[in-house]
Amino acid sequence: MRRAAYAAAAALVCALPAAPGGAAAAAPSAVAPSAVAPSAVPDRPTGWATAGPGTTGGAGAAPDSVHVVRTRAQLKAALANHGDPTAPKVIRVRGHLNGNETDDGRLLGAQDYAPGWDLRHYMDCFGPDGTSWSDDRYEWCKRMRTLRVTGSNAQKQQIQLTVPSNTTLLGTGRDAALLGVYLTVNTGRNIVIRNLRFEAPTDHFPSWDPGDGATGAWNARFDALSVVTGRNIWIDHCAFSDGRYPTSRATVGFHGKRVEHHDGLLDMEDGTDFVTVSSSRFSDHEKTLLIGSGDGKGDRDRGHLRITFHHNLFSDTAQRSPRVRFGQVHTYNNYFRGSTDDPDYPMRGQALGGSSYFLGAGLESKIVSEHDVFTHTGPGASPDITVTTFHGHQFSATGASYNGRRVDLNRIARAKFETEAAKARAEAESTGTPPPEWALRTFTTDTGWTPADVYRYRPQHSPRAVIRTVLREAGPTLTSGRSR
Repeated sequence: MRRAAYAAAAALVCALPAAPGGAAAAAPSAVAPSAVAPSAVPDRPTGWATAGPGTTGGAGAAPDSVHVVRTRAQLKAALANHGDPTAPKVIRVRGHLNGNETDDGRLLGAQDYAPGWDLRHYMDCFGPDGTSWSDDRYEWCKRMRTLRVTGSNAQKQQIQLTVPSNTTLLGTGRDAALLGVYLTVNTGRNIVIRNLRFEAPTDHFPSWDPGDGATGAWNARFDALSVVTGRNIWIDHCAFSDGRYPTSRATVGFHGKRVEHHDGLLDMEDGTDFVTVSSSRFSDHEKTLLIGSGDGKGDRDRGHLRITFHHNLFSDTAQRSPRVRFGQVHTYNNYFRGSTDDPDYPMRGQALGGSSYFLGAGLESKIVSEHDVFTHTGPGASPDITVTTFHGHQFSATGASYNGRRVDLNRIARAKFETEAAKARAEAESTGTPPPEWALRTFTTDTGWTPADVYRYRPQHSPRAVIRTVLREAGPTLTSGRSR
């Protein structure tokens, strides 16, 4: 982004240059001094995380289930909790934990996971235009194909740590961070994650898919935090970013596209339910936040994916802030900002021939947006960036502002859905096939649910007040605060 345009904003996580797969870079600097004092940190969530039995994490943990960890190995042991992983536990993280660190303190890179791996050799096997793979194109192609798979699996085994039920994972101090950790929740319930900085994992073995999109695309494997079939989860005062490894500094691949070594910052899928994400920062990332994993997963996701986002900062998050399928998602008092000419993560919407957006209304999604604030700068910046549709016909927004003025997000979403649906119907007619069911629907601001009927909350109505609150309070706290 143009840093001058955001002079009022506090510094986000640093971005020190380092080549993915090379030697480990120096540990990033401490959390920005804008972190909020512990007196301002609430002790319980607001929003969907209060539904059902509520979300208390490791509250009531026995003394021997309160852990302090400083390394990946210690964190893994604490999550196991003396062989009783689902008992209430509180895990306090101190300092930087690196997912690629072995138990004896070595940092692993691509050659440790797959000796002989060569990204350039891998790309050579698709031909100069990246259109098709051939094992016979070069003598090394079969080996590169094998190494990519075995290396990826070895890295996954090393960096993935799974959070079980009844856990509070709490950063302690001003520099608690998970660097390159693939943190997952898999069917876990009643989990609190607070006051942590996440630097997204760098996938040393990304894959090229020639059939993904018009010209192909790179795909990485690991999220910073992935929730699969989780329930009652509160993510609060955290920060998520690509950190030292922005995509703009990656190798240039096919068609001038940079190789993508990152997947999502936070993904939630497969019936995940009752989640609140509050007072957190998401910055400098491409595929930021995905809710619902596919249009064909309605049997798993319908009636679930009930999630609240409030008082979060989304800064230079090129896509998916969030992108929603099926879920009843409430966004209020979030601050979204980006620039068309940011050197690392430019945000150019459809009006500029790009694919960037903040809110994404996917199939059968039911998003309610209240008093969200958008700032978009640079040549050609327009409200087009605020919302887009991916077959989603139910969307309701009130009180939104764009660059200091009120903006009608409903009008923007309606126009995009109607254009999308008309195109799908025309394509069906030209091929003599039935149009998709979603393309026959009518856009509506009736989402079928009202947040105030489910939980209590008090949104701020002033855009300036929202910006002040988010910039002051979003992100990790200076001290650990409470331990629940």
